[in-house]
Amino acid sequence: MPNEVVIGAAPLSLEDVVAVARGGAPVAIDAVARKNVVSARGHVEALADAPSPAYGVSTGFGALAVRSIPRERRADLQRSLIRSHAAGAGPAVETEVVRALMVLRLRTLATGHTGVRPETADALAAMLNAGITPVVPEYGSLGCSGDLAPLAAVALALMGEGEVTVRDGAVRPAGEALREAGLTPLTLAEKEGLALTNGTDGMLGMLAMAIHDLRGLLDVADLTAAMSVEAQLGTDRVFAEDLQALRPHPGQAESARRIREALAGSEIVASHRGPDCTRVQDAYSLRCSPQVHGAARDTLAHAELVAGRELVSAVDNPVVLADGRVESNGNFHGAPVGYVLDFLAIPVADVASIAERRTDRMLDVARSHGLPAFLADDPGVDSGHMIAQYTQAGVVSELKRLAAPSSVDSIPSSAMQEDHVSMGWSAARKLRRGVDGLRTVLAIELLTAARALDLRAPLRPAPVTAAVRDLVRTRVAGPGPDRHLAPEIAAVEELIASGAVLTAVEES
Repeated sequence: MPNEVVIGAAPLSLEDVVAVARGGAPVAIDAVARKNVVSARGHVEALADAPSPAYGVSTGFGALAVRSIPRERRADLQRSLIRSHAAGAGPAVETEVVRALMVLRLRTLATGHTGVRPETADALAAMLNAGITPVVPEYGSLGCSGDLAPLAAVALALMGEGEVTVRDGAVRPAGEALREAGLTPLTLAEKEGLALTNGTDGMLGMLAMAIHDLRGLLDVADLTAAMSVEAQLGTDRVFAEDLQALRPHPGQAESARRIREALAGSEIVASHRGPDCTRVQDAYSLRCSPQVHGAARDTLAHAELVAGRELVSAVDNPVVLADGRVESNGNFHGAPVGYVLDFLAIPVADVASIAERRTDRMLDVARSHGLPAFLADDPGVDSGHMIAQYTQAGVVSELKRLAAPSSVDSIPSSAMQEDHVSMGWSAARKLRRGVDGLRTVLAIELLTAARALDLRAPLRPAPVTAAVRDLVRTRVAGPGPDRHLAPEIAAVEELIASGAVLTAVEES
């Protein structure tokens, strides 16, 4: 079991979110957070007793906020809010997305700015720890007033309604799953419906996991670029530190360093150095890999900055301030997160695009500098990796479409009360598909480059690229007659996703 993630005084990290979402790490609320929750709840209960209406405490919501609700109907108000807002549609999103959403909402509840009761925060933590995950449909969030429908689906499960998945993946009625885990459904009190639904937690959770994945994938992209340069008899001189320093982008310097180190000690690269080499410069897809990958790294760094700010934010409306005021605000608008989700989709598409171009060069007998056509064992009888590049091209084309921004596509709702929205949830959903697509494209480049390096024998590749080639050979046989290629692509994708490829680099 992963280490417990403590919610409270210390800010959550991206790694904490991933540990809970993917690793099943348990959560606990610390004493500082509990004290803040109790204090804020006292302010809400004072407003509930006051004769003047307070938004979200004793009034309706959104365009219906003009109606004051009598005390005897306020439990009905909270229940109705959750039931009506749990209006999603479409397929269920992934369990890890829902768990990320849940732990981030719990983090905001623990700030003491939402006004929930301690038992409500405890109930959300208990559901996470029991491995009970509400079924959240894909569509229903406009990324403003929070990820409303997704968060409402979670709140509905806390109330013992709707459906959930349990640890073994089975879908169960929420009430039954709670009862079997020894948990009691909640009856929500004043303000709690809003507090459970008014956050950008879904889009932030997906951003956190995308950042985690892209950190590794950009390292893999530098490696596959190095293998492609080596396999195509490219030069390593363009990656020299003094040349890269002439354009001092930090991401570019990092990518060039990684490529340079991956090629160090290569007999293949050394074989075409010297006065007999007539090639002046390599194609852009080889020579400019650090510039493209580096720009992606710098974009990722900006996304990490935004995510870090969001992880210490209290997103709710209205919010409870330290002096007891309960104030309406617009912090639930998802623009800051939506923009970087959209921004990341651009380098995801472009890093995949340049990887596909490097792969295509290895397969073209007119440009591959002595490699057989399509790396086929018997070209004409065998097709080699011809159609693997088709798959890359199809994925890259899809990634280009996914790079079109969602966050400029506002659509008004709630009788024009909510007349500008972020569409951040949609941006997050397409970025997830983009990250998966990039992994596929890099897997095909890695598979192809490993085969091309084998075909350069007896010259030996660099220690780093040889170690990765040898790792691939534990799952995929070397050059030979055509085989069923799809399982080989999937096997290399799994090596990338598991971290085995980067481990091989570190240990070489």
